[in-house]
Amino acid sequence: MSLGAHLLELRRRLMIAAAALVVGMVVAFFVTGPVIEWITGPIRVIAEQRGDDFSALNFGTVTSAFDLRMRIAFSIGLFLSAPVWLWQVWAFIMPGLTRKEIRYTVGFVAAAIPLFFAGCYVGMLVVPHVIEVMWSFTPEGGVNFYNAAEYYDFVFKLMIVIGISFVLPVFLVALNIAGIMSGRAILKGWRAAVLIATIFAAIATPAADAVSMLLLAGILVVLFFAAAGLSLLFDRRRRKREAALLSPGSVL
Repeated sequence: MSLGAHLLELRRRLMIAAAALVVGMVVAFFVTGPVIEWITGPIRVIAEQRGDDFSALNFGTVTSAFDLRMRIAFSIGLFLSAPVWLWQVWAFIMPGLTRKEIRYTVGFVAAAIPLFFAGCYVGMLVVPHVIEVMWSFTPEGGVNFYNAAEYYDFVFKLMIVIGISFVLPVFLVALNIAGIMSGRAILKGWRAAVLIATIFAAIATPAADAVSMLLLAGILVVLFFAAAGLSLLFDRRRRKREAALLSPGSVL
């Protein structure tokens, strides 16, 4: 295909992806109410604990309530339309990949997507505890007025960070396949990985809930060692192939 044909194809696929996103946003807009109800749950718990009505979600402008619903609709719509726009991206770049690269890419995506959503689900369980812990630092007599946009950003970004942390082991395997890091080098950093996982879990879970902290840290550590084990297996297979090619009976 010529450069112009590639650009026309890119425009067509971007339009399909954008249309899918718009449809996803329209569908998601109708569930923004329950989502707001869920993310403001910790605020209601805090208000009950304080015995007042001062702790609340604050909408500072005329359009801020609508803006919040649109931002939630965009985030959910992005996930709902993911199969469409991911396929459009894949269909555009696939013709330029070798069969081996296609196999590795499919494996990477097939592992990364479920892990990411599993991390987001864990983030949904962790977010209320984090908000309550942060509220505990409010001095006596203080009032918590949570700006709606900033509050949503905090919840959304925390879930994304935990989701990405679940995908990091897949990136380690990808680096190993690319020949950038060996399985032995990945495994050598297990102490740092355990420490980072523990610190991250301690920050992301309430101090009094040791079970949640150990569960989250345990999941991250298991994923790390799974990535190291796969990398060692790939290194072993790579060495066997190289030895077979270098053996006297091999045909060059």
